[in-house]
Amino acid sequence: CGVNENGYLNLIKVRAGLSGSMHSQGLDKEEIQTASLELEWDMEKELEEPCADGFQLEPAENRIAGGSPGVAIPELDHIEPSVSPHGRFERLEEDPDYVTHFTRPISKGQRNSVCPVVRYLLVGTALFVLGLIVGRFTRSTPGSVSAPPWLDLQTDICYQLFSSAEDPVALYLLRQWTELGLTDVHLVNYSVLLSLPSSSPNTITVKTSGQCFYPNRQPCHTGSPQPTSNNQLFSFAAYSASGTLEGEMFDVQYGNIQDLSKANASTNGTNKIALLKLGQAPLLYKLSLLVEAGFAGVLTYVDPCDLPRQEDLQSKAFSITLNPGGDPSTPMYPSIAGSYRELRADLTSLLVQPISASLARELLSLPEFLKKGHCIPLAAPATQVRKTIVLTIGTKTSYKTIHNVIGYLKGATNPDRYVLVGGRHGSWLGDAMNEWSGGAAVMTQIITSLTIQARKGWQPDRTTVFCSWGGSEFGNIGSFEWGENQVVLQSNAVAYISLHHPVSGKGPLHSVASPSLLQLVSDIHKKLLNCTRRGNCTGPNVNSVQTSGDVNFFANHLAIPTAEFAFQETSKTSFLSEAFFPDNSSVLETLDPSFSLHETVAKVTGAAILRVVSDPVLPFYPLDIALEIQNKLKGGELSSEELLQKAASLRESTAFFQSEMMRPANDPKERDPSHVRMLNDVLRDLERSFTVPQPPPGLYRNILYNLNVHATEFSILKDAQDMQRQDKMNQSLSQVLNAINSAERLIRSGLELFENDPTQTN
Repeated sequence: CGVNENGYLNLIKVRAGLSGSMHSQGLDKEEIQTASLELEWDMEKELEEPCADGFQLEPAENRIAGGSPGVAIPELDHIEPSVSPHGRFERLEEDPDYVTHFTRPISKGQRNSVCPVVRYLLVGTALFVLGLIVGRFTRSTPGSVSAPPWLDLQTDICYQLFSSAEDPVALYLLRQWTELGLTDVHLVNYSVLLSLPSSSPNTITVKTSGQCFYPNRQPCHTGSPQPTSNNQLFSFAAYSASGTLEGEMFDVQYGNIQDLSKANASTNGTNKIALLKLGQAPLLYKLSLLVEAGFAGVLTYVDPCDLPRQEDLQSKAFSITLNPGGDPSTPMYPSIAGSYRELRADLTSLLVQPISASLARELLSLPEFLKKGHCIPLAAPATQVRKTIVLTIGTKTSYKTIHNVIGYLKGATNPDRYVLVGGRHGSWLGDAMNEWSGGAAVMTQIITSLTIQARKGWQPDRTTVFCSWGGSEFGNIGSFEWGENQVVLQSNAVAYISLHHPVSGKGPLHSVASPSLLQLVSDIHKKLLNCTRRGNCTGPNVNSVQTSGDVNFFANHLAIPTAEFAFQETSKTSFLSEAFFPDNSSVLETLDPSFSLHETVAKVTGAAILRVVSDPVLPFYPLDIALEIQNKLKGGELSSEELLQKAASLRESTAFFQSEMMRPANDPKERDPSHVRMLNDVLRDLERSFTVPQPPPGLYRNILYNLNVHATEFSILKDAQDMQRQDKMNQSLSQVLNAINSAERLIRSGLELFENDPTQTN
């Protein structure tokens, strides 16, 4: 079968008036689209012809309005059938006939409308009414300047910052997705408990000198009151304990077991305050260790030496959340009408306050930052006399409404199997325009491409569910609440494709994928990006690491395969994304003024969505899971011979399953629809075998994910080893063993469905 040369994903227009049109007067449809992408995805001939497994990406016909004259749209090649990369992903030798073959005639009923005049009148009337509602929230005052109206925030109404930014964007997405042709587009609203700062900023006072600082190192106002900025108010830890704490400060570096052992050996005090660096491990995990070590307060900061490059962040404080996920007042069940509400204003006994690196340097009595030269990590001098700190934190809780926007593109063959595509709208400081210019814009234009083809008669095999989440920065509240209220997802969700933050830096394209999708994402990297974007063919930057964002619920609680593409700077340590630094300028103007990075993310994400929703056999590779397990056990000190043997057995079973079950199922001559459906259910459920019930705080329940790209063993085994507790080691080893056994039983049950026995292959 040849590749259809007419199939392509083509960026036709990117309208971005970088000087004038960036200064929007509201959320009118045409104005918003000037700050987003317009994709046109021609798949008609590709889906009509058999054996058209790929699609070709052509260069844009138009340049970017207002962009640099030399900026060109990269020309990208078509996606070929999955080819196993060498090196990290060892594979069985690929069968040359392993090609996806499928064709579907286009129904005439899908092309014709029964009653177009009545339908258009009804739709037009509904959109007109909805437009009036949206206009009520988004209309600008005559003569207003660049920023949309919800960005004109007042410092004395901090309780309204969050909701005032989120409402208009959610309403706009609702209208836009409905007009584009998604079905059952609706808002899902939840009244949830949010932790917000009080009317006065938090303070840090050095008792011996009497110096009082705000979190960004600015001195506290004395005498007559002065106006307080939003950045000062929102330099706080959501769901932290409140009050005033006086205690000695201890430099615990990154807060690992070794650092805390040194701190405990030097004091027996009770009101200890830790000076903690963000990074290397999840913040919630480190806070749990500090509680066990007897600390009562925490000052956390980002060491400038850990940043991708020494950006001007030394004097900036930031915000963090201590919420592991969802509405704290309804833990593990949805916040719907009639639900019991628990009063959980504080999710920790610690008083936690994020501070700037410059204030950390002040508290450590270190010299000023070096302008040039080698970066020296911050650390307390060995002879330093400990300072007594007075920490004053004020947070308040309030029930606020968050909004999710949900829309469906129905599948034809398996409409009850859902591929979820999710992003967020709104942000911590109410700068919703930045979020619109990111994931929401990319998602909306992917929707545009797909619905254009759907109106021509094309339908995916599986249903695509597009989700825009609210309340993400407070602990992924929107995604958790929606997922907890959707029992059908437990059996019907297939995969989650994330657009949480597609462009956060100008570095290379990083991709995070669960082991099942490593092969697919690696292929997309190689075919669509690495050999075309900058003229080099470096290896794909793909890994299975634990990351922040709304993917949390789907990777952990549903345990379905996940993938995310994002441009970001290469950090020297992990988990720095837990810090929310204030944005003083639009991401469009600073990171991606020509939209070329957003365009690339749209293309690779669209390629992944197309494969997952359309391939008859899901492009999940169980052999990757087995190989990941073997690599983790080989690098761990706690691995036993029994574990290694079980891992080897799982590899044999998955290799047979992948070669003898998956490949024939892709051939239409041998494909039985009922068997293919059962085969896909096995592929979908495999990662669920690797969820543990109660991992350490902050660690993923899905143990297939690593803490960082350099991790060589399971995170729960690493934690047990660091704790030096034999009972915990035994428990963690048992959980890993049970997970491997469960996965092999699932694979063998799938083999039995096809009446094959791997012991007879020789």
